Amino acid sequence: MTTRPHLVIRPSILYFGTPVVLLTTENADGTCNLAPISSAWALGQRLVLGLGSESHTARNLAERPELVINVASPELWEHVERLAPLTGADPVPEAKRPVYRHERDKFAAAGLTPAAADLVRPPRVAECALQLEARACALTPGGAGLFVTVECEVLRVHAAQRVVVPGTQHIDPAAWSPLIYNFRHYHGLAPEVGHGFRSETARTSV
Repeated sequence: MTTRPHLVIRPSILYFGTPVVLLTTENADGTCNLAPISSAWALGQRLVLGLGSESHTARNLAERPELVINVASPELWEHVERLAPLTGADPVPEAKRPVYRHERDKFAAAGLTPAAADLVRPPRVAECALQLEARACALTPGGAGLFVTVECEVLRVHAAQRVVVPGTQHIDPAAWSPLIYNFRHYHGLAPEVGHGFRSETARTSV
């Protein structure tokens, strides 16, 4: 294999292919907030989220730790993009004013449907094939106060029947693809290129 020289660069963002999730949290008045993020990863039954410290979601979780982590799929990218310039904060934080505007009903603005959760107060996003009810158990400031890392305990997973291997508890990787945020462009997964030795589902590549 021939290798080519690498360049030393300073990209403005490092979203090198991360999944998009829609977070629902509870506002102080009992209504819900809906926000897209692309800094989320899993470790066992815990999820870690990265949020801007001035975000409405971060403030909600500091006071009311229940949430639903709704994992978006590629066909939802336009709904996600409608949410991107919106904030539940009113007034809009000064640093966000050049780009964001306040929206009280984000479900309606995005064309998405709330569905009742089983164990937490914020609703699920009905259109998302994977919905994880969770509770924030630790919020840790970082980045000189610019962001908050949120550790979440997953309490219940809802999966659309079409993405579950029949008769099992496993997601079918041939039927499921997350929406990927790739340097501020939206992508889905490409076809499988290999089968991990710890996989508990069948090989999907030809």
